[in-house]
Parts: sequence; structure tokens; C-alpha cells
Amino acid sequence: MKAPLLIIAAGGTGGHMFPAQSLAEVMLARGWRVRLSTDARGARYVGGFPEAVEIVQVSSATFARGGVVAKAMVPFRILAGTLGAAWRMLRDRPSVVVGFGGYPSIPALGAATLLRLPRMIHEQNGVLGRVNELFARRVDTVACGTWPTELPEGVEGVHVGNPVRSSVLERAGAGYIPPGDYPMELLVMGGSQGARILSEVVPPAIAALPMDMLKNIRVSHQARDEDGERVTEFYRENGIAADVQPFFDDVPRRMSEAQLVITRAGASTVADMSVIGRPSVLVPLAAAIRDEQTANGRGLVDAGAAVMLTEQEATPETLTEQIETILSMPQIALQMANAALSVGKPEAAEALAALVETLADQGRKT
Repeated sequence: MKAPLLIIAAGGTGGHMFPAQSLAEVMLARGWRVRLSTDARGARYVGGFPEAVEIVQVSSATFARGGVVAKAMVPFRILAGTLGAAWRMLRDRPSVVVGFGGYPSIPALGAATLLRLPRMIHEQNGVLGRVNELFARRVDTVACGTWPTELPEGVEGVHVGNPVRSSVLERAGAGYIPPGDYPMELLVMGGSQGARILSEVVPPAIAALPMDMLKNIRVSHQARDEDGERVTEFYRENGIAADVQPFFDDVPRRMSEAQLVITRAGASTVADMSVIGRPSVLVPLAAAIRDEQTANGRGLVDAGAAVMLTEQEATPETLTEQIETILSMPQIALQMANAALSVGKPEAAEALAALVETLADQGRKT
């Protein structure tokens, strides 16, 4: 007999792909077969997935990009992807289909709905994304990463937390070295796609720190390709040791070595910081229609693990003040690190895997 098949459907950002990877790792360990359904954008993030995961690129699209003709073709591309996914499911029937959000998850979830297969969604943010909102009433289970999550009336969620990758779990609760008069690491991240505002305000904020503090600081700064050269040059001109890259494939290591993290409040980043346990300054994405990043970071702020600044508040002067305060008060920094751990859910992937297996059992009985 073939091992049971799990189809994971996820969109093209790290926020969707990282928790999808986490579930894939656990389900493979439990003896399942795993197939990832994504698009070309999502395929950029599959490098960390175990080799045993079958990768299928589907036809999908979003109304958020492209001209009039491209937008007119969106329904047809999604329909083609859905029919193709349904054909593959008829040939190799999955026990469960799990969607993590993003337009590329529509074909697999749509096909599972048409075929009445056991299906669920996992929402990473405190507010449902568009696609998960579309399917919230059409799935058997809604698993929530951030709690509470705003859900449609009549829909109940199950709080499992946001699964983190095995590379993050390996550093869960890594010992925190409070800031002091010795080398210190700052990690600056704008999510998997970088953030222009952090590249504009963080470098001058760091440069304005007192010299006795600045001489000890090394920066890991994730910047967009178009900002990288400018950010690198600024750090160089100000004598600040900095590693500037468009994407870090070793975030768990850098985070575990950091005294402070300055970042967006993406759900996966928040989950990683709470599992590893690091103080942070959060600057939520203002352009987010549902303001989900503010909801994501609220748990860390309420626990005393993070300071949250709006984009309007995040000036170089304000950031300098926050960084200096945290790095000059080692006991406070240590308390913030421990507070982050207090809201972490390192067992999230196992909890989500348990929901998958429960759903599969229910499907076998119907």
C-alpha cells in the first residue's frame, strides 16, 4: 500500500512557504508522502524543503499585478490550474489537502473542494488573507497561527501556532547573551522580500549611536536588490561592520546570535523570534490592507518582548533611542528575550500535523 498523501498548497512568499515547509518536514517523519503545489514565485523558496517533497508548479495568478489583459486572464489561469490539480488528485488521491494562503493555493484547494476531499487552511496572520478568507467556510478545519485571529462569523478556528522550520527548532531557546561592552549583533530584516523603509531609517539610526556602543556593533541587514548597494556604502562610509544581502538563508543562526532584531512583523518572523527568544523592534507594514502585521506583533508587545513602531513613528531618531535603550540595559534585554520565549509555540508543527491526521481519519470513515 502507498503511504498516505498530503498535498500542501502555498503562495509565493516566505510567510506562506516557511510554515508549509515545517509541516512537510513533520509529515515526512510520520511516514506520509508530501506534494507541494505552488507557482513560479513559490518555487524560489523550495530550496529548504526536504528532497522527498514532490514539487508541482500550478497555473495561478493574482489581480494585484499586471495590466488589463493580464487581469482579464486571471480567472482562466486559475480555472486551468484547478482542473489540472483535480486531474492529478483523481490519479493519486490525497488523504488531506492543506492550504497556507496566497493565490497559488487556490487551484489545489479549489480541486479538493470540487472532489470533496478532506481539506483545511492554516492562517499565519491575525487577520485572514484574501484566499484563506475565500475558503474559510469551505474547509473542514481552520488552523490559526496567531491568536486571536479575526474569523468570519460562524467560523471557528483552532489555535496551533505558526510552525517553524527544523533549522529554527534546532535553536529553540538558544542561550541569549545580553548586550555589553563586547561584540554585539543586530539583525535587520524586512521579511522575505526586504523592506525599503528599514533600509532608509535603520542605517542612520545605528550610525547615530554613541561611539562606545557603535564600536561593538556588527549588522546583518536584509535589503532589496535595488537598495543593497546604497545601504552597503552607507555602512562602509560610517565604519560600521555590516553584511548586507537581499536574502539570508541562515536566518536561524543570525537570529540566535543577535542581541536585538529590527524587523517587520511577518507571522513567520514573529514565530521564529518567539521560539528562539530574542528582543525586537517591530515596524509593521503600513500598506497591509488588513493591518495583519500589527495583529501579528501584538503578542510579543503585550508580553514585553518587543517595541512596536508604526512606519510614521520609525524615524532614525526614534530608532536610535530604542536601540540605545535596549543595548544599554542588559537586564531589560534579557527580560525581553525571556518574554519572547514565553509566547513561543515550538510544538506548532506537531499540533498542525495532528490535525492533518485527525482529518485523514475522519475522511476514511466517511
